[in-house]
Amino acid sequence: MSATVTSQSGALLDATLAAGRPALFGYIPLGMPTPDRAIEAVTAMLDAGADAVELGIPYTDPGVDGPVVQRAGEAALAAGTRVRDVVRVVEAVKAHAPAAPVLVMSYWNPVLRYGVDAFARDLAGAGGAGIITPDLIPDEASDWLAASDAHGLDRVFLAAPSSTPERLRITASASRGFVYAASVMGVTGTRTQVGEAAEQLVADTRAAGADHVCVGLGVSTGAQAAEVGRYADGVIVGSALLKTLQTDRPWAARLDDLQAVTAELAAGVARARKDV
Repeated sequence: MSATVTSQSGALLDATLAAGRPALFGYIPLGMPTPDRAIEAVTAMLDAGADAVELGIPYTDPGVDGPVVQRAGEAALAAGTRVRDVVRVVEAVKAHAPAAPVLVMSYWNPVLRYGVDAFARDLAGAGGAGIITPDLIPDEASDWLAASDAHGLDRVFLAAPSSTPERLRITASASRGFVYAASVMGVTGTRTQVGEAAEQLVADTRAAGADHVCVGLGVSTGAQAAEVGRYADGVIVGSALLKTLQTDRPWAARLDDLQAVTAELAAGVARARKDV
């Protein structure tokens, strides 16, 4: 049984759904291309219409990351980014946009090495909302469940099209804030179509007990955001945003491009429920 914790992500999703739309989550790796520029990118994304942020912790063995996110993570590591930088970046983002939940998306090894309770303590102290853990299953997360309860953080586990009803029940019960529904089997990246299994996965995850289900992997256009937002509580986008920062254009121009794509995605989620 989880402790009574006010979920930043859950509160955001309640508010956006009450306003008649899903939420838009934007993903950027911590320190890409440097920690200071990552702060500029995240705040620019929020100013352009993103509702919440996922800060990815760069990792040398990113099992679910596609080529775009892998390149971003490699750039962040080459720039000297360290796990401890998450505190400074989260604090800066929260100072700019206090109402926006800032979640960390991390493989579990960096958190283990930092110390599970210490990471939760420092993230909560910086104003962070919680952690998305792509390679940690609830069955093996007892230390994280305790730390997230102790420090009032969201804990977001993943569901996939291959998840069994029993696995969905366990995942929904352990998650706080939302369940991250992977729209396709495979790695992150833009796709011409969102996985056909995504809508059924959202329905099955809700039936398994999840209060909120957000969909990631494969969304890259406003039209896809509107399509997914028709049935999901939140739409999560990474690669399409990162591509705007991985060009040779001047940094200010790249930020403009990032904001243009963010605005298109935000317009997509804004009309998602109106198109039904």
